[in-house]
Formats: sequence, C-alpha cells, structure tokens
Amino acid sequence: MTLTTRHWDRLGNGGLNFTELGFGTAPIANLYRPVPDAEADAVLNAAWEAGVRYFDTAPLYGLGLSETRLNRFLRGKRREDYVISTKIGRLLRVTKPGEERDCIGKFFDVPSRKEVYDYSYDGTMRSLEFSLERLGLDRVDILFAHDLDLFNHKTPQALGARLDEFMAGGYRALVKMRDEGVIKAFGAGVNEWQPCRTLTERGDFDLFLLAGRYTLLEHEALTEYLPLALERGIGLVMGGPYNSGILATGPRPGAFWFYDPAPQEVLDRAAQLQAVCSAHGVRLVDAAFQFTLRHPAVVSVIPGGQGVAEMAGNLAALHARVPNALWAELKAKGLIHAEAPVEQAV
Repeated sequence: MTLTTRHWDRLGNGGLNFTELGFGTAPIANLYRPVPDAEADAVLNAAWEAGVRYFDTAPLYGLGLSETRLNRFLRGKRREDYVISTKIGRLLRVTKPGEERDCIGKFFDVPSRKEVYDYSYDGTMRSLEFSLERLGLDRVDILFAHDLDLFNHKTPQALGARLDEFMAGGYRALVKMRDEGVIKAFGAGVNEWQPCRTLTERGDFDLFLLAGRYTLLEHEALTEYLPLALERGIGLVMGGPYNSGILATGPRPGAFWFYDPAPQEVLDRAAQLQAVCSAHGVRLVDAAFQFTLRHPAVVSVIPGGQGVAEMAGNLAALHARVPNALWAELKAKGLIHAEAPVEQAV
C-alpha cells in the first residue's frame, strides 16, 4: 500500500519524503507495560504493510530497546525506502547493581542502562555512533536534540543551562554533520512550542518534533510559533495528536491528558468537542488527527501505537473524511481557533 507523502526540501539537498502517518517507536519500547517481541514486530509489520515509511526513535525509548527492535525490523529493507530519525541529548551507560534509574515506572523490562543528559559536541557525536550500532545502520536521515524543554528540565534556569550547552556543543556537531551530508536535517524533539521558537531564533534548524502542542485541545502554537516555522521553511513532525489519550478515548473517567489524568476543565472541553463531532457523524479521534495534519507546516503526524488495533485506528483516522461543516461549527463555538487551517476544497 502507498500512503500520501509530503516532500520537504528546505536546503536544496534533495530533501525527504515523509508519509503523512509516521510511526513513533516509544510505545513498542515497553512504554507503560512490557511488549513482547512478537507484538512489537506485528505492529511494525502492520505499519509497513499499510505504507508507513517514516519511523522515529530515540536512545531513551526503552533505553535502547526501540532502536534494537527497529534493527531487526528494518534489516533487509532497502535503505532508500524509508526515512528514520533518532535523537541526541542522552547517552546510555551500564548501571551498577541497585542503582536508581529515572525511566523506571515509565519503561518496563528494559536493559540495565541509565540515561545521562549530554548535549555537548562530543556527546552528540558519540550518541549518533551508539545509535547507529543499535540500529544496525550506516546513517540516519534526521537527528533531533531530545527534550530541551521545561517538561524535562523543570526550571527555566536548568533549561537555559542545557540550551546553552547544546548551542555551544551539540548544535555545532549537528551543523557539521548536515554540512558534510552525514544527515539530511536536524532539529529538536520537545514537549512545548516555546523551545522551538527559542531555538529558531538562535540557530538554523530544519525540523522540529513537537509533541501534543498543536491539537484540538491545544492551539497556542498556531499563532505563537507556526507562522515563524512557515516563514523559515521549518517542517513540523507532530507527535501526541491525541494529547496522551483523551482525544482518542473521549472524555471518560481517568482519560489521560499530557501523561496524567485529565482535569475536569479538559474533560469538559473534550466533551464539547465530542458532541459536535458526533452530531456530524465523525469520531473525535478522526477529527483530532485531521486537525493536526492539515496545517501546512506539518510534514508527518506520529501518534502512538502499541498494538495492531491501534495502528488500524490511526490509519482510519488518516483516511477519515471530516466535513467542512464540522470545522465551521467548532470555530463558531470557539472550540478551535478561528484561523486554524482545516477546511478542504470541495
């Protein structure tokens, strides 16, 4: 099967072809529960058979597990047939007996490794070397600096120090690799739009992977960052289009929003969105995926998927038809931004 692709070529170096539906590999790296090898393989195979050709990974995901699972899956496939991104910013080292690890409780049954932040020049070079070894590849297409955001570094001061470390070191390494053709593009994978703007103002970036910050429930980036991305020719890979679950499951008790149970205000807004969608015969999850995909800066959307059923649901959302009347009603009721680019020509 073939999926629609979006060609991105900011630098005139041939660019990259992103399938509109991409595959983020954190869920198959034992995120929140152990995932057997056979189950991970089944999801990856389902994605490939459906035409997905963009895969995103990171050393953090399962402490190397997502990269090694991709190694097995991609082996034997032609390298020119897919686009792959991984990340820098954390190095993995073997743990000592009894040593605490920050990721435990998020990733289960993972190798005996510990992640260590390192955004330096040497750390960036070593991170790519180690990732290539785990992936079994001689190159990746994109490198993202991982988690340069408040969500991970907690205070503006700590984040500022990491940004300075990255711009003085890792950024120079990424520019060198791009200039030498080692990678096609680089950027950052973050959980907030504000670091995207800060980095865009401080350097020459190609792509950002932004998780959960341009969705049916989150519109601030539409006016505060996306116009600048369009002006600079920066592409956006959008993760978390369902805001950790609530836009996929609906506003049921215990629904997740940004990795935690959704507060009542979010549940209420999601219920309003769902009511309008239902009135037009559209699933909330379909509208959520289409809303994120339709911005012209977006090159790919990568929702999570631990099982074959979730992959099938993502494919259904990709191909769903959402009438313009639904978007018009959401705008009229103030549930989405009036300037959101969602309507399609009829």
